[in-house]
Amino acid sequence: MTSDVPHRMKRESGAVNAIRRVQTNWGSSMSDRNNSNLTSVARKQPQPSRRSAVDAFIVMDVMSAAAQLEQSGVSVTHMEVGQPGHPAPRAARDAAIRALEQGRVPYTEALGMPVLRSRIAQHYRESYGVDVQPDRIVVTTGSSGGFILAFLSMFEVGDRVAIPMPGYPAYRNILKALGLVPVEIATGADTRFALSGAALRKAHAEAPIKGVLFMSPANPTGVVMPPEALKDVCDTAEELGIWCISDEIYHGLTYSDVKEQTALAFHPDAVIINSFSKFFCMTGWRIGWMVVPERLLRPIERLQQNLSISVPYLSQIAAHAAFEGTAEMQEVKASYARNRALLMEGLPKIGLGRFMPMDGAFYAYVDVSQWTNDSRAFCADALKQAHVAITPGLDFDPVEGHRTIRISFAGTEQDMKDTLEQLGSWLKKRKPLA
Repeated sequence: MTSDVPHRMKRESGAVNAIRRVQTNWGSSMSDRNNSNLTSVARKQPQPSRRSAVDAFIVMDVMSAAAQLEQSGVSVTHMEVGQPGHPAPRAARDAAIRALEQGRVPYTEALGMPVLRSRIAQHYRESYGVDVQPDRIVVTTGSSGGFILAFLSMFEVGDRVAIPMPGYPAYRNILKALGLVPVEIATGADTRFALSGAALRKAHAEAPIKGVLFMSPANPTGVVMPPEALKDVCDTAEELGIWCISDEIYHGLTYSDVKEQTALAFHPDAVIINSFSKFFCMTGWRIGWMVVPERLLRPIERLQQNLSISVPYLSQIAAHAAFEGTAEMQEVKASYARNRALLMEGLPKIGLGRFMPMDGAFYAYVDVSQWTNDSRAFCADALKQAHVAITPGLDFDPVEGHRTIRISFAGTEQDMKDTLEQLGSWLKKRKPLA
C-alpha cells in the first residue's frame, strides 16, 4: 500500500491540473491570441490574421478537456460531441480494405468519382422521389468542405448570410473567417426553434441578405421542420432572390411522425449539403457531398481543384459501398431511439426536464436556467465533479446559450444510464437558483 502512495498522489495531482485547465481553457482563445499578439509586437514578428480570430468551437475544447482528465486516470462519460458510437458499415470498411490492398491510392476528379456521384443521385430518387442529375453532385471533404466551397462560390466579401440561432457554431465561424457577415436570426420554443419565412423577410428588410442557411433535423435542438415550414423558407428565399442552402447532414435520423424532406422538393436551385458522417457513422472518413445548380458547378470545380485537388480516394470508395449497409445503419438508428427514450424519461427525473422533443439527430437541448446562468461553468463543474462531458449552449447561441446545454445521445445505452446516474447524484448536491 505504501509504495502506491507516490503514484496515487501523482495521478490525483494530474487530475487536479486537468480540472483547472477545464475551468480556464474554454473560450480562452481570444485572450490567448491577444497575449500572443503583445509578444509578437514586442519582437516585431508577423501576427495572426484578424480573420483567424473566430470563436473557439467549444465542443472540441470540452472533448480536449475530457481527454486530459482521462489521461490523469479519471473515467469520463462522453456526451459532448456528435460522434456516433458505432463504426462505418461493414461494406464500407471492406471496400476500403480491398482498395488499399490494390496498392495505388490516386487522385480522382475534382468533383468526385462518377460512380459515387451517380449513386448519390440514385439515393435522392429512392429516398425522396426527387430526380437529381449526377452532374449536379459534388463530393466534398465532409460537410465542412461543402460549406467552404458553397460560401466561396456564392458570396462576395462583406455579404450577409442568414442563419438560425441556436445553430451549428461552425456556420458563423466559417462565414466570419471568409470575410462574410453572419446574420443570426433568433428562434425559440414558440416556433419550435425553426426558421420562418416571416423572420427571413424581416431580416432582409433591415439590411439586404444574400443567402440563408438552415438545418433540419437541427443541431442542437433535434427539431425537424415539417414540410410546410420548409416550403415557407424555400419559397421566401426564391421570392427574395437569395441563395437557399439546406444542411441535411442528419437526414435518416428521425424518431417522430414528422419525416424529414429535402429542400430540393420545394426549391430546384437549393444548394444541399450532406455527409456520410452521421447516418453512416463515417465522421473520421471526412466525406460528404453537395447538390448544386449547374451554374455553380464550374466555379466549385475550380475551387476544389486548387483547395484540395480531390477528396481522398479511399473515403470515396468506402462511401459508395456504404449505401449497401443501409439496413445495418437502421439498426444503429434503433439504438439511438432507445437512447433517446432513456433520456426523455430520465432527464426530468433528475431535474433536467426542460427540453424540446428530439424529433431527429441525436441531441437533447436542455434549458438549465433553474440551475445556473452560466452554462460554461455548469458544464465545467459537471466534468470536474460528475465526470460527464456535456456542451454549454453558448457554443450554439452566444446570446441565450448561457442558460442551455446540449447532451448527445449518439453513444451507448450504458453511457445514457451512467450519465443519468452521475448527473443525478451531482445535481442532488446542488441548490437550484432561487
